Amino acid sequence: MKIAFVGKGGSGKTTLSALFIRHLAAAGRPVIAVDADINQHLGTTLGLTDDQTAALPALGEHLPQIKEYLRGSNPLIGSAEEMIKTTPPGRGSRLLRIVEENPVYAGCARPIALDEGSVRLLATGAFAEEDLGVACYHSKVGAVELLLNHLVDGPDEYVVTDMTAGSDSFASGLFTRFDLTFLVAEPTRKGISVYRQYKDYARDFGVALRVVGNKVQGPEDLAFLQREVGEDLLAVFAQSAWVRRLEQGAEPELRTLEPANRTVLAQLKAEADATFGLRDPHRYTRQAVHFHLRNAESWGNAKVGIDLAAQIDEEFVLGAEHTVDHLDAAHA
Repeated sequence: MKIAFVGKGGSGKTTLSALFIRHLAAAGRPVIAVDADINQHLGTTLGLTDDQTAALPALGEHLPQIKEYLRGSNPLIGSAEEMIKTTPPGRGSRLLRIVEENPVYAGCARPIALDEGSVRLLATGAFAEEDLGVACYHSKVGAVELLLNHLVDGPDEYVVTDMTAGSDSFASGLFTRFDLTFLVAEPTRKGISVYRQYKDYARDFGVALRVVGNKVQGPEDLAFLQREVGEDLLAVFAQSAWVRRLEQGAEPELRTLEPANRTVLAQLKAEADATFGLRDPHRYTRQAVHFHLRNAESWGNAKVGIDLAAQIDEEFVLGAEHTVDHLDAAHA
């Protein structure tokens, strides 16, 4: 399952994504956590120190190695330099599994031991001062898009991505790479405005979107969310003394989280698991091709110096039944 957490800044999306990751780990499920936020806080929310979080390898700095590995023996891609963030896989490409060892994970992922289990963490890298005027943040998250385009995952396996705040994630095709997107919304006009932006984009691309209310203090807050969000409202995470202790630097065990809020995490998992059966590999692949062509025409062809449309393998569908056999062959 590929799952994203989105929402406006300060909504609590990073905290809820970390809690969900811990809930999955506590259930013994394999999890890859991805920090794709412009502010890299997922590591610290999962228990790392600030120094440990700052020392995480940045995916963006390992793009040449990532591209070379994923290219494999794909005859449509002449070199790693010809790959861009949207380059789709084809026959001969190396695909990734959640539960495996490979050079990408060895170079970029770091294990985090939790009191309830463990996860692998990948981080895009922070948007630094030297990037100003030179790069946009979407170039940082390009590595995440490339990895998800080459990932084959099964039921009870999870990639959970903490996305950048607001509607910035719609500036690339990354928002279509998930089976389910949880939008964390406070019961405020600003919180709902971000939901409406996401709703419009999601509808156009068939993105599954569910809302998780956060910082809800009483019946009036709940009624506001129900009125503004309607059937998209999946669950409500109540004000939490446990979360407050976490934000103050304590390390409370997940089992001590308020029972009602633990129930919310179980609801999120149930919703994600139900969505797995609805995935459409053909649509997923078509969308990857769509955004690759858009990027090729707008900047990729000029940058690389070739027609990147030639990289598309018309007969390859990521996630179709034959992909498992192909994956085994690629790893042999």
